[in-house]
Amino acid sequence: MIQPAGTSAVARSVNLPNAISAARIIVSPLIAFLPLIDSPTWRVVGFVLYLTSAISDYYDGMLARTRGLVTDLGKALDPLADKLLLVATFVPMLILQGPPGDVVAAYFSRIMHMPAGSSFAFPFVTWLGSVALPWWVIALVLGREAFMTVFRQAAQNRGVVIAAIGPAKWKAAVQYIWVGAAYFWFAAQTLATTQGWHAPAWDFIANLVGSIGVASMVIAVALTLYSLVLYLQRYGSLFTKRRAA
Repeated sequence: MIQPAGTSAVARSVNLPNAISAARIIVSPLIAFLPLIDSPTWRVVGFVLYLTSAISDYYDGMLARTRGLVTDLGKALDPLADKLLLVATFVPMLILQGPPGDVVAAYFSRIMHMPAGSSFAFPFVTWLGSVALPWWVIALVLGREAFMTVFRQAAQNRGVVIAAIGPAKWKAAVQYIWVGAAYFWFAAQTLATTQGWHAPAWDFIANLVGSIGVASMVIAVALTLYSLVLYLQRYGSLFTKRRAA
């Protein structure tokens, strides 16, 4: 019996890489919400879910390429999952790590019904002092992602596919480290507070995690700007040169 073409296309789309991407989309709201619960258990679960989602981002793409499972559905699901994960992590990070007086963090705290003062509870702790997360860092990273989404689509409409360049891939990797350090810090600091950890070993771990978080944040922001400049240099002429009559 001959299978209808439409049914065959749907069947090809139902594969492991696409299922992984769909699962990442489904768990994104949980990854956003769990760190906001003032519980060491739920913050640990949030960290584990984030870590799983970040690692699976690499494997679903690898499986699709190496096993010939690239589909149109996968091409749509994977970037959607990436962007949802980014937003899902940045909102709780801004709420929990925003500096005192940060109006954006305070606004999100109100709409999420966070207890008073909780916006300032989890700045990164380093050997040089505490480092909070200003709203403009989040705006810069998310703004770049939004711009590149529109930029890629406009280039594709002109017949040019913009592939990811090296600095953009490095940015994504460093960004995962930055967010992972923040999520680990939320869980670890909550555990330390509830368990009363004050040993020198804990102080060392806290400063180490905080230093990794701050360093990766700075590098991620630098690569965000650098990769954007490279994209504009390489592909900006698509939109500035005149079309032939």
